[in-house]
Amino acid sequence: MPKATAVWLIDKTSLSFDQIADFVGMHPLEIQAIADGEVAQGIVGYDPIATGQLTREEIARCEADPAARLVLQESTIVLPKQRAKGGRYTPVSKRNDRPDGIAFLLRNYPTLPDATIAKLLGTTKDTIAKVRDKTHWNSANIKPRDPVILGLCSQGDLNAAVASIGGPAPLDVQPADDAA
Repeated sequence: MPKATAVWLIDKTSLSFDQIADFVGMHPLEIQAIADGEVAQGIVGYDPIATGQLTREEIARCEADPAARLVLQESTIVLPKQRAKGGRYTPVSKRNDRPDGIAFLLRNYPTLPDATIAKLLGTTKDTIAKVRDKTHWNSANIKPRDPVILGLCSQGDLNAAVASIGGPAPLDVQPADDAA
């Protein structure tokens, strides 16, 4: 918002056009046009002091010395932490595919902890136990299918989960041969 900042600096300070232009990254003639009312009519000034870009002392220092340049203050804003991956929404159309993905992981990676499977597929340990024990209500129709192909997790997440247990990369998994 360089024009809005320039409007505020023109209205509220006695800085030169060159100083303002240097700070907001505009040409001094553009700043002069703003001051003359030819440009930026109706733009509300943007206070750089309130937003932490400048301090009153910095403005006073530059007002006293026309050769001085305004220095942007370092931001003190603390960004919020990223939300930890937890339970995530699975569309209704994919919810019936979860037991198939669980069965695939249990068959191909038997050492993968239930907590990791639950986090990877967004399911519960109880559901994993029922698929493992074949007591799931739909166990007759469960066919082990790759959860990446089903869209339940990403290949990167699956690779990371398998790497955490020291198993072979998921791309190395070969489908079981029915003839053998």
